[in-house]
Amino acid sequence: MNSRLAAKLIIRSMSSQSRQQHISSSLSSVLSTIHNASSSPVRLVAVSKYIPPEDIQCAYSAGQRHFGENYIQELVQKAETLPDDIKWHFIGALQSNKCKMLVEKVKNLWCVETVDSEKKARLLESGAAAIERKDTLKVFIQVNTSGEQRIFSASMSLTFRESWTSAG
Repeated sequence: MNSRLAAKLIIRSMSSQSRQQHISSSLSSVLSTIHNASSSPVRLVAVSKYIPPEDIQCAYSAGQRHFGENYIQELVQKAETLPDDIKWHFIGALQSNKCKMLVEKVKNLWCVETVDSEKKARLLESGAAAIERKDTLKVFIQVNTSGEQRIFSASMSLTFRESWTSAG
């Protein structure tokens, strides 16, 4: 058994109050390490993959607001039950057929970190327009700088087209 899995099992076996204290102190420790290592502002995105909503709520109660999720279905479920001011980041592989649904169902989606084509960017944009989203959805564009064929990402020539860079 690897140490990460062992730690998860130990945490899940704790009482609710012990878990809450553990999550809060762990978050505080990470934020302190970040603060001591950087003089610039840094945003911590807590990845909530496979983490139950109760534990996310503990981190939220301790002040964490940015959370990242790998799976759209989990993100949709968590966004429905957790506070509306959480800033969700989608960090998983994004399929074209899920772009519109992601924007429409996760009202507090703050960022999509896995856009690898203009088609997906346009589908996200149309989903945002369909719900008359007021806040700009932030996207990170994956760019293949090495030219490797097996990497899913936008090509350099596509990424820097005016239509992509003109968005505010």
